[in-house]
Amino acid sequence: MSACQAGVQPLATPTTPPLAGWRGWRGWRGWRMPDEAEPHRATWMAFGASAKIWGKKLLPIVQANLAQIAVTIARYEPVLLLVRPAEMSIAQKLVKSANVQLIPAELDDLWMRDTGAVFVTRSDGSKQALNFNFNGWGNKQEHTADAKVATLVATQTHTPLHPSTLTLEGGGIEVDGHGTAIITESCVLNDNRNPGVSKAQAETELMAVLGLKKIIWLPGIAGKDITDGHTDFYARFAKPGVVVAAHDPDPASFDYAVTREHLEILQASTDAHDNRLQVLQIEAPSTVRASFAGDDFAAGYVNFYVCNSAVIAPQFGDPIADASAKETLQTLFPEREIVQLNIDGIAAGGGGIHCTTQQEPM
Repeated sequence: MSACQAGVQPLATPTTPPLAGWRGWRGWRGWRMPDEAEPHRATWMAFGASAKIWGKKLLPIVQANLAQIAVTIARYEPVLLLVRPAEMSIAQKLVKSANVQLIPAELDDLWMRDTGAVFVTRSDGSKQALNFNFNGWGNKQEHTADAKVATLVATQTHTPLHPSTLTLEGGGIEVDGHGTAIITESCVLNDNRNPGVSKAQAETELMAVLGLKKIIWLPGIAGKDITDGHTDFYARFAKPGVVVAAHDPDPASFDYAVTREHLEILQASTDAHDNRLQVLQIEAPSTVRASFAGDDFAAGYVNFYVCNSAVIAPQFGDPIADASAKETLQTLFPEREIVQLNIDGIAAGGGGIHCTTQQEPM
């Protein structure tokens, strides 16, 4: 038993509501998805990069990036890292931390934010794990193994698992822990995930299982990246009432217009308690390291991860933009250490630090 498992007791399993017509079930009353900045028991990650998806040249760089993220987070909280049995020796060589537990698992890819269980909690300390039916971002990628990751995480944590009636990913959900969420329409209200589901129907489901009172919908942008515009590349809560949003200043970028529209929406929005949002913005870097630059490179500072006592954020080799992003994050999280990492391999595949992690709340 690892240190991060010590003292953890299996939770009692409540009666599972039927999938059809369960929304009136009173068992969801009092459950909520905590803000990421609330205390964690652990962080879940997946050492799931493969040559088939990432290519032989990029694969070792991505694996090194994943190991660095895991070891860095492990300075602040336990990390539970899923690893294919055939790659266990590689992970053991790269991950030099006693606070990272390697767990054998079959995987298709590395995006734990999207495949892992989403945890909700109640004031009595109990937890539930939600399964949002991962389908490879609308069947864009093989996902037979990754579709089982949420169940695996729930089993490992002795947490009751409930399937949602919606198909979406954790990267599409951003909450303040006090009843407000920011969600992109381009992801959730997309026929490749939820055909025929209206915004009102999606809201009913999300409000019930995540403990929400209000959803701020951003348009996002579909078809430009594999996620169809996840929220966690556009807007994040620093705390209730305070949002940090991405701004792409390059008129030639497909994100130029949509990030400006998002800023306008957020600046005009209130949270679940009718408080006007305070919105800070972080501009994308004007340059990235040339050896990794490409159409799929995700140069987003907003895709940071908040763990116990720290914020783990990217840097892209633009000294001015990197420093400005760190300064903004330090302003937003004054009590936390801001740690910037070079994650160029992962960014070259269209992802970021937040995409590789999923928090398990205390």
